[in-house]
Amino acid sequence: MVANGVMKSILVVDDEVGARESLKMILKGEYQVALAKNAEEALRQVHAQIPDVVLLDLILPDMDGLRVLEKLKQTLPDQIVIMITATKTVKTAVEAMKLGAYDYITKPFDVDELRLIVNRALSTKALKEENQRLWMEVDRNFGFDNIVGKSKGMKEIFKLVKQVAETRSTVLIMGESGTGKELISKAIHYHSPRKNHPFVTINCAAIPETLIESELFGHEKGAFTNAIEKKLGRFEVAHQGTLFLDEIGELSLMTQAKILRFLEEKEFNRVGGSKTIKVDVRLITATNKDLPQLTKKGQFREDLYYRINVVPIILPPLRERQEDIPLLIDHFIKKFSEENQKNVKGINKEASELMMSYEWPGNVRELENLIERVMALTNNECIQAEELPLPVVNQSKTNGLRESVLSGQISFSKAEEEFEREIIMDALRRAHFVQSHAAEILGISRRILKYKMDKLGIQQQERAKPFS
Repeated sequence: MVANGVMKSILVVDDEVGARESLKMILKGEYQVALAKNAEEALRQVHAQIPDVVLLDLILPDMDGLRVLEKLKQTLPDQIVIMITATKTVKTAVEAMKLGAYDYITKPFDVDELRLIVNRALSTKALKEENQRLWMEVDRNFGFDNIVGKSKGMKEIFKLVKQVAETRSTVLIMGESGTGKELISKAIHYHSPRKNHPFVTINCAAIPETLIESELFGHEKGAFTNAIEKKLGRFEVAHQGTLFLDEIGELSLMTQAKILRFLEEKEFNRVGGSKTIKVDVRLITATNKDLPQLTKKGQFREDLYYRINVVPIILPPLRERQEDIPLLIDHFIKKFSEENQKNVKGINKEASELMMSYEWPGNVRELENLIERVMALTNNECIQAEELPLPVVNQSKTNGLRESVLSGQISFSKAEEEFEREIIMDALRRAHFVQSHAAEILGISRRILKYKMDKLGIQQQERAKPFS
C-alpha cells in the first residue's frame, strides 16, 4: 500500500523461518517488509524505525508475545499490532486484543484474510491520523489564540468563554455585525465536552419564514408541497453537540414559541409529524439587535429572551477596542501572507495611523477583508498608505475637517470644498494622474472630473506632488 508516495511498512516478528518468509512473500509486493526472529530484535527495529504495522507471534523464544505487546503499547500507544497465533492459542490472542492488539491471524495463513486485516488496520490508522490532523486544524482555527485581543473587554470575554464552555448553559452573544459572534460560539463548542459532536449553525435571517421551521425541526414526507422525503432538522443533526442560531432576533413569534418549547421540554415534532423527538442539544444564539427593545414592542417573546439569556456575552465594536487593532492587523497579515505565499512583514507608520483613526463600521470582519484585499494586490514588503481603500484614507481627513467646522475655524462650504478636493487628489494619485482612470475610480465621467479639477484649482504642479 502506498500513501503520499511512500510505501507502508510492516515488521514481521516470528521465530519460525518458514512463517517469516511466507509472510514476506505474501506482503512484499505491496509493502516494505522487515523481519525479526525474536522479541529483542523486534524491539530494537521498532526503536530504530517505527513500522506502520507489526505482525507479532504470540510465542517467541526470549519473551512472551503478550509482554512484547505491552512494551510496544507503553512506548507507542498508537502502534498497530496484529497477533499471529496457532489455532490452539486463539483464546490467548483474544486476551491480546484486550491489551491493545488490533486483530489476530491464525496459522496456517489465509492469504485473502491476511491482506484484508492488514488493509483494514492501515485504513483505521489513516482515519485516526486524519482525525488528529482535523482536530489540530480545529484548535488552530477556533482556539483562544485565534480570538485576537489584549483589551480589557476582550480579556474578560476570554475568561467568560472558558468558564461557560464547560457548562451546559444556554449562551446569548450580542454585538454589531462583524464583531466575531460565530467565532466565539465555535470557541465555546470546541472547548466544551461536546467538541467531538456536531457544531451546527444556521443564520435565521438568511432563510425565508416559510422554510425556517422545516430547517430547524425537519419535516416528514408529504408534510407540504415538494416534501418528497423525510428531512432531519438542525436540532436533530446537532444531537449531543451544539446548535448556533445566528440572528435569532429575525425569527417570527411562532417559531420563537417552538424554540421555547424545546428549551423547556428538550423535545419537538417534525413539520407534519406526530412523533415526539427528544435530543440533547446545547443552544447558543446571537443577535445584533436590541432584544429587550424588541420584547417591549412585542416582536420578541420575553419568556424566550430570558431562556436564551442565561449567560450573556457582549462583544464590543472594534472602535471601542482600539488597542486590539495593531494585533488584528498583524494577525491577518500573517494569515494572508501564508495563504498567498507572500513575504509581507507589516504596515508602515502612515498606513497604521490611518487604520487606527478609522471607525471600522464593519468591525473585525471589515478589517480582515481589507487586509485580504490589500495582501492580494501588494508587491511591497510593508503595506503602504496609498494601498488602503479610500474610505480609510479619507476618514481621518474628514474627521479633521469636521472638527474645524464645529470649532469655527473654517466655514462649512470651505470644508465641503476641501473634502471634495482631497477625494479627487487621492483618486488621481491612485491612478498615477491618468485622468480617465481617476474618473473610473470616482465613478464619474472624465469631463466632470476635468470640470471639478478646474473649479477646485488643481493645477499641474499639484499633480506632481508626492502623496502626503
